[in-house]
Amino acid sequence: MSPAATKDAAPNLLLAGFMGTGKSALGRQLAKRWRRPFLDTDELVEKLAGTSIADIFAEHGEEHFRALERQVVESLLPAEGAVIACGGGLVVPPGMGELVRSKGVVITLFASVDTILRRTSGNNRRPLLKGDDPEARIRELMKKREQAYLQAGIAVYTDGRSLQQLCVIVERVYQREVRAALKGPGKRRD
Repeated sequence: MSPAATKDAAPNLLLAGFMGTGKSALGRQLAKRWRRPFLDTDELVEKLAGTSIADIFAEHGEEHFRALERQVVESLLPAEGAVIACGGGLVVPPGMGELVRSKGVVITLFASVDTILRRTSGNNRRPLLKGDDPEARIRELMKKREQAYLQAGIAVYTDGRSLQQLCVIVERVYQREVRAALKGPGKRRD
């Protein structure tokens, strides 16, 4: 079963994980390969709020941002047929992992602290990494979020893998999960 061939009736693919793990780059590439729409929950939050994530954090705080994320997931995501990159902390608040899983197949991307630091350095759109020691902040946040990430979806590690390799891996995992869901309850998850 090709993800592109079943795009009209196929479950969404949602990519979760820490910032800098490759959710947006991989999501855009898969959407292009599968001829599906690509959505980024961070971009949807910015459109909903009419301002940038950095401004949302500065003016209203993280709690308000998380409420906007929930609103996006509940109201603005399509029922099926899309590739969706989730914001880095979207699956962390209580109940959000379950809510995201109800929207499609969730694959959680992981990367090393060094990789994340390299990918996020110099990016002003990351308000949670502001400060004197972004590496320490990444380690702190990853430690707090690890269980939520592991519970959100199937884990895929992005370090040392090209975008092409990741596309193949994620396609296989997605297809396996869709087949398992079609078989009904009691599906095997590994």
